[in-house]
Amino acid sequence: MENLRLPLGDWIEGVVDFLGDTLGWLFDAIAIVLGSVYEGLEWMLRTPPFWVIIVLIAAVAYLVKGWKLAVGTIGGLLLIVLVDQWENAMDTLALVLVASVVATAISIPVGIWAARNEHVSRVVRPVLDFLQTMPAFVYLIPAIIFFGVGAVPGMIATILFALAPGVRLTELGIRGVDKEVVEAGHAFGATPGRILRQIQLPLAMPSIMAGVNQIIMLSLSMVVIAGIVGAGGLGGEITRAIGRINVGLGFEAGISIVIIAMILDRVTSAFATPDRKRKVGKPVRGSSTATEQAQPASA
Repeated sequence: MENLRLPLGDWIEGVVDFLGDTLGWLFDAIAIVLGSVYEGLEWMLRTPPFWVIIVLIAAVAYLVKGWKLAVGTIGGLLLIVLVDQWENAMDTLALVLVASVVATAISIPVGIWAARNEHVSRVVRPVLDFLQTMPAFVYLIPAIIFFGVGAVPGMIATILFALAPGVRLTELGIRGVDKEVVEAGHAFGATPGRILRQIQLPLAMPSIMAGVNQIIMLSLSMVVIAGIVGAGGLGGEITRAIGRINVGLGFEAGISIVIIAMILDRVTSAFATPDRKRKVGKPVRGSSTATEQAQPASA
C-alpha cells in the first residue's frame, strides 16, 4: 500500500501539454484579443485628466442611484488620486471590466440554457461546484502555461473564478419566473424566443443583475492574485508591498481596491433592486394580470 499511488497529476500535466501543443494557436488568438481590448480600455481610462474620468463615473452613479452615491464616488476617487494610486487604479479597473464583461457574456447564456434544459443543468452544476471550490491560486498555473505572464493570464484566471455565480443566479432567476405568466405567453401564441426576451428575462433581471454584481466583486477579489503573474495595477502594488513589508503602500493600494469595489457594487446592485424592475405585477390566480403581462409577447 505504501507504493500505491494514482498518477493523477501526471495525467493532468499530459493533458495540459497536449492542449498547449494542439490549441496553441487558439490561446495565442485569445491572448491577442484580450490584450488588445485591455490595452485600449486602459488607454481610455489613463489618457484623459483624472477629473474627467471622475466626472464620468460620478455621472453614471448619479443616474443609477442618486446624488449621494455620486458625491461618495467623487470623494472616493479623489482619495485614490491623493494617495498617488490613480494610474494603478485605472489599470485595475480596466482589467476588472474586461474580465467581468467576458464572464458575464459566458455566464448569462449558459445560465439561460441550464434553466431551459434539465440535462444541461445537471452537467453544468458539478462544473460550477468545481470552479467555486478550486483554490484561486490554482487557476494561475494553467493560465501561465497557456498565456505566459502579464495581464492576460490574470484576466483568464479571473474569468474562470468569477463565472459560477453568474450562471447560478441567471438560472435561478429564469426558473423563478411565475409559470402562469409563461403559460399565458404560450396561450397567446408567443414563440419560446419571444417569451424569453419579453417575459422571462425582464422578470428575472434582478437575479441576473445580482449575478453580474457577484461577478464584478469576485473579479476584484482576484486582483491581488493576478498581480502575482505580472498583471500590474493595484494588485502589483500590493504584491510589491508584501515583498518589501511596506505597510503604508499596502494600505494605500488596498483602500483603493476597496473604493473601486464599493463604487462598482453600488452601481450594479442598483439594477437589481425591486424599484428598478420593469413594472409588472405578480399575477394573482384567477385574475387577468397574467394575461395583461403576456399579451405584448404576441403582439
